[in-house]
Amino acid sequence: MGNKILVIALGGNALGNNPEEQKSLVKATVKPIVDLVEQGYSIVIGHGNGPQVGMINLAFDYANKSGAKTPLMPFPECGAMSQGYIGYHLQQALQEELRLREIKKEVACIVTQVAVDKNDPAFQNPTKPVGMFYSKAESESIALQKGFTFVEDAGRGYRRVVPSPLPIKIVELNVIKQLVSHGDIVITVGGGGIPVIETNNSYEGVAAVIDKDRASARLALDLEAEMLVILTAVEQVYINFNKANQKALTSMSIEEAKQYILEGQFAPGSMLPKVKACLDYVENKKGGVALITSLEKASSALKGSTGTIIK
Repeated sequence: MGNKILVIALGGNALGNNPEEQKSLVKATVKPIVDLVEQGYSIVIGHGNGPQVGMINLAFDYANKSGAKTPLMPFPECGAMSQGYIGYHLQQALQEELRLREIKKEVACIVTQVAVDKNDPAFQNPTKPVGMFYSKAESESIALQKGFTFVEDAGRGYRRVVPSPLPIKIVELNVIKQLVSHGDIVITVGGGGIPVIETNNSYEGVAAVIDKDRASARLALDLEAEMLVILTAVEQVYINFNKANQKALTSMSIEEAKQYILEGQFAPGSMLPKVKACLDYVENKKGGVALITSLEKASSALKGSTGTIIK
């Protein structure tokens, strides 16, 4: 496919918590990405959608709860909406930055479905909280009507939880490949992709959240990308994080990464899924390299002066 393909997974810190904040923030977010385009890389972007899909879900929940004639919006549709508006903001910001630098490249956002296994054990153990807080009585009533699962959340009320299954197949992969082969910048697997289950003739959306780093790793494998780049809030991965003996890692082998996971070095809600996503990729891609760093340091990290390499 020509130039070296980088699959970049953008962390939530690169996007805002509301549309106005996001539109402003992405103007800065795209600058380091366009720097990489200038260096000759083919760029494919995945991104998170936690605050955004939460906001959409809450809005429909609230409108439904307050008696307005608004239906409860199914969770896959909320994910699709978030992909659309985040992609729109990223597209606009990238197009503007490319124009300023007189780079002739097209940008496309793909509303992306990602297939999961209906027998994934995650479906028996939903853990990802979504939507608003309800009283015990309200949650029991909705659970009865809709079949949702609710859990008590830190004394604040009851929240719906959904599963977080592993990605197994990117439905729109061939379209993504075509765009990349034309040299276009592609925004895809937003929020980990819309989770779907393969049926006889088609796909059916399911209420779940796929980890966006693991979906990006799946994408990097399927595109045979040279590198998976996970951009987050920190410049490097640390062991003994926030302790007197904390240490920044410039690199980790597969064996070292697995040992650190066994030692509990990485927090489940933050660095652990990122390191696991890197392992998904480097263990299955011959010569593949994964990089974890901050958005601001992406260019420097690709030149080897910072970041954490896993290979």
